[in-house]
Amino acid sequence: MKAYLDNSATTRPTEGVIEAMAHCMREGWHNPSSIYGPAVEAFRQVRACREAVLEKLGAPGERLIFTSGGTEANNLAILGAVGRMRGKQLVAVNATEHPSVLAAFDRLREMGHEVRILPVDSEGALDWVALEKAVEDGASLVSCMQVNNETGAVLDLKRLRRTVNGRALIHVDGVQGFLRLPFRLEDVDMYTLSAHKIHGPKGVGALAVKKGLRLLPQHIGGGQEEALRSGTENTPGIAGLFEAVKEMDASGLMEKKLHMVEAFQKAVPEALVNGPAPEKGAPHILNMSFPGVRGETMLHALEAEGVYASTGSACSSKKRKVSPVLMAMGLPVERAECALRFSLSPYTTVEEIDYAAEVLGRVWPQLRRFQRR
Repeated sequence: MKAYLDNSATTRPTEGVIEAMAHCMREGWHNPSSIYGPAVEAFRQVRACREAVLEKLGAPGERLIFTSGGTEANNLAILGAVGRMRGKQLVAVNATEHPSVLAAFDRLREMGHEVRILPVDSEGALDWVALEKAVEDGASLVSCMQVNNETGAVLDLKRLRRTVNGRALIHVDGVQGFLRLPFRLEDVDMYTLSAHKIHGPKGVGALAVKKGLRLLPQHIGGGQEEALRSGTENTPGIAGLFEAVKEMDASGLMEKKLHMVEAFQKAVPEALVNGPAPEKGAPHILNMSFPGVRGETMLHALEAEGVYASTGSACSSKKRKVSPVLMAMGLPVERAECALRFSLSPYTTVEEIDYAAEVLGRVWPQLRRFQRR
């Protein structure tokens, strides 16, 4: 049996998504910037997807810029917003952000801007006092993720909006939250999403932007996407995103997650949950440490049995040994080294979860015998 529990890294495209993309490549392949009939129809399909996404964000009539994915959308939001500001800026970012956000702030620091890192507590919750201080000190941009991709910690968006209170631009990376948690664009200024996290294709994402907000383009050329992202639109990818948005139904995810916690802790009673209490976190992400066994060792043992999980962010897992997210939360190194992330999708079955629990119960005692003393 196989158990794919790494849906925060990527999700399997549905048959509907694959068919929508194939149809676009067979019949709707014309350039949406051209002005003859078939090209106009391609343009209409791109517009229909844009409208559907904005509707899901509770923001009909606002702006949506298609990109190559969440990373590019984050870069456009952060570098683009500060690029339109005059002089040296103070900007603030959550310490546990995705690498595509933190690297963008590193770039701002290299450009001479002051970057304030906002700490988190042991459950991954934002330090609101530090945020208030950053805004009082004149921060012009604040970036915080809706759902932490490693621990499932959920940002209180209403409190974020109240704390900032219009004094700075707010960017939220919603890649792990889009269509899995409630969200309305009215709470922020910019919001990032990615298709391949909701059973759409890789290579397409978007940045939702409130009207009137000026960004400096990071791609220049033909002037597509309001001249904010030049380059011919990825129409097959957008067709896949459109279908994924129509199909996505996250109901029942929390019940599966709580079942997973119970099953895993029954299989390995010593297992520890990292981050918020399971019922308070996102409905699809669970981070657990299995004492005495390094995460990478456990990961390969699970893989040998057909169970697929992760040691953390798929974008950085090959570059580091211990999760910077868990370290920022203050976890002991020994515990962080033993952490794994399990993430669900609407298509994950209880049978997959139970099989993973059975495997954990078998391999953990075997591996722990070989722990360093």
